Amino acid sequence: MAILSYNEIVQKKVIEYNGEPYEVLSSHVFRMQQRKPVNQTKLKHLVSGKVTEISFHQNESVPEADIETIDATYLYTNRGESWFTEKGNPKNRFSFPEDVVHEKVQWLVQNAEVEALLYKDKPVLVKIPIKVDLKVTDAPPAVKGDTATGGSKIITLESGATINTPLFINEGDVLRINTETGEYVERVEKA
Repeated sequence: MAILSYNEIVQKKVIEYNGEPYEVLSSHVFRMQQRKPVNQTKLKHLVSGKVTEISFHQNESVPEADIETIDATYLYTNRGESWFTEKGNPKNRFSFPEDVVHEKVQWLVQNAEVEALLYKDKPVLVKIPIKVDLKVTDAPPAVKGDTATGGSKIITLESGATINTPLFINEGDVLRINTETGEYVERVEKA
């Protein structure tokens, strides 16, 4: 476990702060007039998802969190829990409360491959691909004259998520979705 000095606490690093794992969302080292430099950071708690702002001073250091990554498979969501299993080891199952992982699980279909981050041998976070391809299960037909309102409609994907797409998207099309923004990227396959 590496010890990071105040200026090494940069974006995408995972640190241990007050005995808890945090991902660094942003960092900015600056100096105010005659004072010593300060690193202003935004940290996201890996378990709760809560974001806090912390300033690290020149004499401070923090340990890098000991995070392991395993390949996992999404199984299902039921009764408020989303279940996953370690790839190649189906006996190792773990779950997260649905409200914690809903933003990610809504883009997953059964048996989708994901990465699970382990902190002290306990799963704390699921990472999904930035772009996923999903089939359209429900798309209202485009009506002549709709383009006056910007030319978009709300469709339903096979994972159950609903998104805004252009009017030419039909049921059965396969779309590429950006999971970070929840936006339509392109049509991969036409029905």
